[in-house]
Formats: sequence, C-alpha cells, structure tokens
Amino acid sequence: MPERSAGGMAERLLPAEDPVSEEVLEWTVTRDAHDITRLMTWLCEARSRRDRKALMGRARELLAEMEEALQRLAQMQ
Repeated sequence: MPERSAGGMAERLLPAEDPVSEEVLEWTVTRDAHDITRLMTWLCEARSRRDRKALMGRARELLAEMEEALQRLAQMQ
C-alpha cells in the first residue's frame, strides 16, 4: 500500500517517468486552485455586472486549465 504524505495524498511507490512535467502539473493545480479562491472572493465584492462577468470568465479558464492538468496527471499514473 502506498505511503501517505503530510497532505494525506498517497505517494507512488515508483518514480514518475517524467518528474519535471509531473511537478509542473502539480504546481499548476495548486496555483490555479489558489487563484480561483481569490477570484471568488473578489466576485463577492464586485459591484458591476461587467466585473463579475470578467471574474467568472477568468475562473472558468483556470478551472479548464486545472482539469487538463489533472487529466494529464491521471494519465501519468
């Protein structure tokens, strides 16, 4: 059974075939999640429809980027 890291995620027993790509994808997921959280905070404070629409558009772009990164990570395993 794989060991668990401090964050609770299972660590793989064998190294990744492309550890640099995997590290970049993991970083992308983490960064996008953080940025989406910030955008949602700003969305709550936005006063105009135009601002809300722009914030939602950017959040959707980041969600798509995060989903792609997660799919690529799944393919690596």
